[in-house]
Amino acid sequence: QVPLVESGGGMVQAGGSLRLSCAASGRTFSTYAGGWFRQAPGKEREFVAAISWSGGNTHYRDSVKGRFTISRDDAKNTVYLQMNSLKPEDTAVYYCAARVEGGSLYYSGIYEYDYWGQGTQVIVFS
Repeated sequence: QVPLVESGGGMVQAGGSLRLSCAASGRTFSTYAGGWFRQAPGKEREFVAAISWSGGNTHYRDSVKGRFTISRDDAKNTVYLQMNSLKPEDTAVYYCAARVEGGSLYYSGIYEYDYWGQGTQVIVFS
């Protein structure tokens, strides 16, 4: 098991920023591709951003491109999601995910990931 723990959620005014962190405990995160998903009330969980094991390849859903940045620090076993210019429609519970993968690919499908965190709430008010 690779427990993943998210942090950094909270309430922020529209236009503001938050940085989410996803820390892996009990095992190195260095051979995992990482991803962030979100789920708003009454909606299905959706892909937000993904990063390859190498860190060189990233992918975003269209609505967050140019505003969100995914990154990783393998020395800290942590994947980050920097969220800028937040909008009320970004309000959701954000989940990080990890896939045992040592290549240069990223993944945007929910069923492509092996491990999930417990989620962190992000609320953006206008």
